[in-house]
Amino acid sequence: MDLNHIFLFLAVVSPLLVLARTWRPGGTCHGWRIAALVVLAITGVAWILFRPAAGYIGGGAWFALLFLPAIGLRKMTELAAQGNYRSAKRLAAALQILHPTAESREQVRLFRHLESRQNHRAVFGSVPIEREITQQDRLPYFRRAPAVLILILFNAAAFLFEISFGNWNDPEVFHRIGALEPYAVVVQGQYWRLFTALFVHAGFAHLLFNLFALYVLGPPLERSIGAMRFALCYLISGLVSSAGVVLLTMIGLIQVAQLVGASGCIMGIVGAWAGFLVQHRHAPHAKQRLANILMIVAIQTAFDLSTPQVSMAAHLCGLIAGFVLGFILAPRTLSVAGIGDPGRTDRIT
Repeated sequence: MDLNHIFLFLAVVSPLLVLARTWRPGGTCHGWRIAALVVLAITGVAWILFRPAAGYIGGGAWFALLFLPAIGLRKMTELAAQGNYRSAKRLAAALQILHPTAESREQVRLFRHLESRQNHRAVFGSVPIEREITQQDRLPYFRRAPAVLILILFNAAAFLFEISFGNWNDPEVFHRIGALEPYAVVVQGQYWRLFTALFVHAGFAHLLFNLFALYVLGPPLERSIGAMRFALCYLISGLVSSAGVVLLTMIGLIQVAQLVGASGCIMGIVGAWAGFLVQHRHAPHAKQRLANILMIVAIQTAFDLSTPQVSMAAHLCGLIAGFVLGFILAPRTLSVAGIGDPGRTDRIT
């Protein structure tokens, strides 16, 4: 995978999405708009002056000014919801360095005030983020998503096994460890490749991007539908993705010699989110979160069209399978925790 191309894509598309979502009259996202414009400006200058490294330069700006603050904002919200206002205040102060705006200063003042009230055991009922801390809130991130943890560990272990064979860019190595090869599946009956290819990756960057997407998108969905349903969505979507690639290759619509990676499974998770949210479309914020999922699909499609090395067919097959499974397997009633949020930050799978 060409990392320079990937980071260049992120450094252009992500700021444009931020601008599209925040640029409205009277909005309160002035800091995010400025950060997005700065990332675009840095990327543009890098493209003109240092084109071979423009992706790395723009990607670094995106990581520092958009990605880290978005992740930090999400963590800050979690800390505030748990009543940990001291940690939320410290994180807000750190984020203020990257986003020195009136909104960030107001957040620091708010958490300082809440911490003071908390220390005096007073009730500050007008702030909507304060609520009772549940036992689930205290659990570590992966304790609430065991299936995601197992899948991440399994993919990492498979990668260690893969590199023990030698050069991971060698097609012969891929063939020996189970890459998807339509000819071998159909003619030689090696159907196991439909499964093993889901755990083979073309290098560390390929693995890292897929595992990061699983880490971000997986836990809230698993908490919403359960570990067993989540694991079924992940594995069946991946198998349908592999089978779809084989079928489309056999009928001549695409040409694939070898295919590896868990991206079909990841797109299955995206599709399962869409199916789940359609099933519960009347729940609070469901339509907004469905719009986030559609945005992820649009970003992935644009990336696929601009990157010949990836298989759009595999992604679409996994997405469709995941949607059907998410719609069918979605619980008819929601838990007390409600619907998790798959789109709190801008991300790409």
